[in-house]
Amino acid sequence: MESTQVITIDAPLPAYNLSPEQEKNEIVRHYRALLRALRPKLKKGDKELLRHAFEMAADAHKTMRRKSGEPYILHPIAVAMICVEEIGLGVRSTICALLHDTVEDTDITLEDVEHEFGTEIAKIVDGLTKISNVIDTNTSQQAENFKKILLTLTDDPRVILIKLADRLHNMRTLDSMKREKQLKIASETVWVYAPLAHRMGLYNIKTELEDLSMKYLEPEAYREIAKRLSETKRERTRYINEFIRPLKEKLTASGFHFEIYGRPKSIHSIWNKIKKKSVSFEEVYDLFAIRVILDSPPEKEKEDCWKVYSMITDEYMPSPERLRDWLSNPKSNGYEALHTTVMGPQGKWVEVQIRTKRMNEIAEKGLAAHYKYKEGSNDEDRFDKWFGQIREVLNTPDTADGVDFLQDFKTSFLAEEIYVYTPKGEVKMLPTGSTALDFAFAIHSAIGTKCIGAKVHHKLVPISHKLRSGDQVEIITSSKQKPSEDWLSFVVTAKARSKIKDALREEKRKVAEDGKYLLQRKLEAMGAAYSQYNIEELVQFYKAPSSLDLHYRIATKAIDLKELKEFQVLGDKLEIPKPKPLIVGEPAVDHTHHKTFNRKDSELIIFGESSDKIMYSLAKCCNPIPGDDVFGFVSTGKGLIIHRTSCPNAAQLLANYGHRVVKTKWAKNKEISFLTGLKIVGLDDVGVINKITNVISGDLRINIAALTIESKEGLFQGTIKVFVHDKEELEELVSRLKSLAGIQTVDRFDTETI
Repeated sequence: MESTQVITIDAPLPAYNLSPEQEKNEIVRHYRALLRALRPKLKKGDKELLRHAFEMAADAHKTMRRKSGEPYILHPIAVAMICVEEIGLGVRSTICALLHDTVEDTDITLEDVEHEFGTEIAKIVDGLTKISNVIDTNTSQQAENFKKILLTLTDDPRVILIKLADRLHNMRTLDSMKREKQLKIASETVWVYAPLAHRMGLYNIKTELEDLSMKYLEPEAYREIAKRLSETKRERTRYINEFIRPLKEKLTASGFHFEIYGRPKSIHSIWNKIKKKSVSFEEVYDLFAIRVILDSPPEKEKEDCWKVYSMITDEYMPSPERLRDWLSNPKSNGYEALHTTVMGPQGKWVEVQIRTKRMNEIAEKGLAAHYKYKEGSNDEDRFDKWFGQIREVLNTPDTADGVDFLQDFKTSFLAEEIYVYTPKGEVKMLPTGSTALDFAFAIHSAIGTKCIGAKVHHKLVPISHKLRSGDQVEIITSSKQKPSEDWLSFVVTAKARSKIKDALREEKRKVAEDGKYLLQRKLEAMGAAYSQYNIEELVQFYKAPSSLDLHYRIATKAIDLKELKEFQVLGDKLEIPKPKPLIVGEPAVDHTHHKTFNRKDSELIIFGESSDKIMYSLAKCCNPIPGDDVFGFVSTGKGLIIHRTSCPNAAQLLANYGHRVVKTKWAKNKEISFLTGLKIVGLDDVGVINKITNVISGDLRINIAALTIESKEGLFQGTIKVFVHDKEELEELVSRLKSLAGIQTVDRFDTETI
């Protein structure tokens, strides 16, 4: 059966049909708009430089078109516009944005850029030039590219800001791309670029990147929430006005200059709440936040914010555990504000954010605004501290591949941070989820490698203890301690991971020395030399990743060298024994197909336009069924694995291994059933199980594979595993079950093995 999803993303866009004259006018119009936006920042000679950069880019891209059919030059102009209007960057960044694709895609070289605009601009353009044609089976083009950008970022943060503007414009114009390209780009965006925008303090851009990614990765959920937000807009506006009225009166009476308004939460954050808390759209209480923006002089900012907080909490009762004070301790991306959640009219919880105009500009424009306000202040800058940490990690030589690096970077530098104190009261900033061991490495590598435990608020805890903001931590060390492999499973900072891997490698080298000595003696006894040639032969024979691993395995008895007697020695060279021939008639084992269904399965999937039968397996992490939006992932050793695009692992796979993703869709087939699971929660009433099974087996004639029900305090929670033909049948079943009296929620579950 054909997929039932209503994806309009692949629908053809209206044909682009401007005449050359109209096109030229369109380009000039966009360029003039860019100049107007930059006008307040233009100094003597800037206009000529900008004109030169624009003409150079326009000429270089003159024969190029975007997928939509429009002239390519409109993309660099749009990226430059985002840099100016939405990030607040200046003239030099605008020049870099106009030239950001020239070195990679056209005949212009980096030397040309340096000659025309100087070293600073050339360096940024180099950081922005993507690595092309580097597709290695062991690593990811995106991860390597990202590593290069980060190396430049530590010298000049503008690289990352322009890169984010480039990604935002690509996401805004993703409609004209093929579906598989949309999935890959959207996944990369939500996996790396949105968290990066958040870390750079660009909240609006982060929100838009997440929403746009969701539009392509979860189109149905995106449309559903957008529709519900639009339907409830009028009553939301009415409620916001009712909530704001008494606050406006109080603030005006106290002589404050302020703005106060309601702001809807992003579709992506609402979707996250629905998923994490297993609630319906109606039950998400914070669909919007109230924002109070004060016009206060710098010396009175904190005082004014707390005064406004006390006025709001006089009017509405606050939830004490929901107070967030980022005035005393701003986030490392410069964000400052007071957040509180109060009980508003009609018994609804409402989040209120209090900031000043300066704080608001930093929240909207992030890094660029932060530096503007920093001039003249001598306080140690948190952004600089963050860049320093990245620099330290990037300068540590590590053999980890690009994907590992990207994963480490994500957990270390893109997560929210916590503040932890040393016994002397010095504050350390760590990513959420950090353990006592991460803290030990943050103090010093030598303390980390010798750490055996810690005291948190004077109480003894293990090295794997997760820290919380405000913890005061004392590290306990021992000279006998050595890092072990399992340490890697509970540290999250890149510094800790890198130092542990270094220590483990060093330990491995020491052990490998014994293996090397053993091998030397064995080879000499056989009359073979301990030579580079023979070592490479043995590495290949034992399928060891390197000679170090070979020696290590020999030392730890993982390889006992008894196979050496099968080797021939010619002169002093080893000759690998020939593999034994397969006996004719002996069945060959097929390792690619891990499914228990019949062979008709292979007809279920069509690639592109061909209908060749392809062996595949369905991912256990998300159990796709016909009708789900899916993609194929070419795994090493397991053939093709089919995942849902909403799979918990999808974003990571698509972002890191885009080159292994294959376009996949379902073919028509009503004969085969697929196992899927449902979680049902409802009121524990007599005969409820009978009602459920009647709908499944009686009305819809669906086979039940397993059924478990647990009752507790008047509620029951059940999991049912059923065989369905496709998504349409599953949706019909969910709808019928939801309509039963007493049933509260029916959700598909897929993240555990069914």
